[in-house]
Amino acid sequence: MATEAIKVQLTAAVTNAESVVLTGVAGHSYAILSVLLCETAGNAETFDLYVDDNAGGTDYYIYKTQALGANATFEHTSKVVIEGTDRLCAALGSAGDVDVVVSYLDQTL
Repeated sequence: MATEAIKVQLTAAVTNAESVVLTGVAGHSYAILSVLLCETAGNAETFDLYVDDNAGGTDYYIYKTQALGANATFEHTSKVVIEGTDRLCAALGSAGDVDVVVSYLDQTL
């Protein structure tokens, strides 16, 4: 039987290394409702936000080198769907400190 649940995924201290901010699971579909990125170290940054297709290393960018001001919050509210073992990832352009909040609808197939 299919189910639906609204959920949130919290990721603290994203830096310039790839951070998986939402990991998909086989048999699920995820409708991402919003992604919030908040710079917490007082330094302007740039970030990438992308989907790693099937966790296989092929990246599809939602944002590439997007500016994020010091102590600012960036809000993405366009809907994005990931399925199965896709991963939503974020990385900064340089060492920094950004928190990420992902709100999504988890649907089992």
